[in-house]
Amino acid sequence: MEDMVYTPPFRFLSESTPEELFGRLPTPCYILEEKALRHNGEILAGLAKRTGCRILLAQKAFSNYDLYPVLEPYLAGTEASGLYEARLGAEKMPGKEVHVFSAAYRDDQFVELLHYADHIVFNSPGQLMRFGRQAKVAGRSIGLRINPEWSTQDGHDIYDPCAPGSRLGTTREQWNALMTEEWKSLIDGLHFHTLCEQDADDLATTLQAVETTFGDILPQMKWLNMGGGHHITRPGYHMDILEDCIGTAQQKWGVQVYLEPGEACALHAGYLATRVLDVLTNGNTKIAIVDTSAACHMPDVLEMPYRPPLYGSKEAGELPYTYRLGGPTCLSGDVIGEYSFDRPLEAGDLLLFGDMAIYTTCKTNTFNGMPLPDLYVRHETGIIEELCHFGYDDFRYRLGR
Repeated sequence: MEDMVYTPPFRFLSESTPEELFGRLPTPCYILEEKALRHNGEILAGLAKRTGCRILLAQKAFSNYDLYPVLEPYLAGTEASGLYEARLGAEKMPGKEVHVFSAAYRDDQFVELLHYADHIVFNSPGQLMRFGRQAKVAGRSIGLRINPEWSTQDGHDIYDPCAPGSRLGTTREQWNALMTEEWKSLIDGLHFHTLCEQDADDLATTLQAVETTFGDILPQMKWLNMGGGHHITRPGYHMDILEDCIGTAQQKWGVQVYLEPGEACALHAGYLATRVLDVLTNGNTKIAIVDTSAACHMPDVLEMPYRPPLYGSKEAGELPYTYRLGGPTCLSGDVIGEYSFDRPLEAGDLLLFGDMAIYTTCKTNTFNGMPLPDLYVRHETGIIEELCHFGYDDFRYRLGR
């Protein structure tokens, strides 16, 4: 297992095994890795210093606010998808910028939203016409999300904002039909978000598409937000291409560039510990039931889908013993994936999934009465601290009074 220690999801474990580090913790549980968060923050701060761009934490990916003080020194602020995230960013990262984008805003929330937000990005000319003047009077910087109609994703339509018929962003056709000079005068910046855990070469081609569709508008803007999905802190990421994209935009159009990655801020910065409950065989398939659930605790496994890294394992068939790992719920498809091991699994074995800080704790649910995993942080000192314990009341309170 030594080679697993030094792969990105587990490199901060050093030479300790998951059982040695986390064996006394109740499972399932998340453990956030403070050292990894700081490592990511330093990379992002270096990019901002070299280029002059401003980097925001997209809270939709990581919103464990107890760890905001670790990231705060390296970031310009937070990005929110609505009122609650905007409030969280304002309260937990005070003094920093708060940017908000929503596909549509609510009348009964907009005044309160203006109390927390510095930048308001609208999804359509219709939303701009409805709320734009109100935001302008409040002194907020106003943006419009654009759709360059340039897809860079293959097989993940659920995460492709440029897919045909997308509800996200204003196309140039919509702009030409609806944007009068009066409405244009309200806008300070343009926003696009087209990537999902991708490298900078996809950003470069997207930026070319943005120039083709909106290049005549950009010189009139104060800022350009290039959204998220940039895997900046991933080993091997093409930082030079990203820096060229930022520099090109700043020089050509005179805009302040914003990036709002979520994954990059918390990439490889957390684990999900689980124990094997039972081992069984169905035909030629060996199955291990664990006390965590893909559907409840790592829903992106089913939505994307993807196969999360698991300490000490390899692809199915690479090591002598292959198991299909599944949760204890009644959902037939509650399957995490197939993994191989160098020894047979037994009830009670501790398994450790990596890269469990992003799109996990903020997306958990209690389907089937599944308990929410407790939440811990492993400090840079090595001390492990409990942040949250969840019990029956956390399941019950969402279902009635």
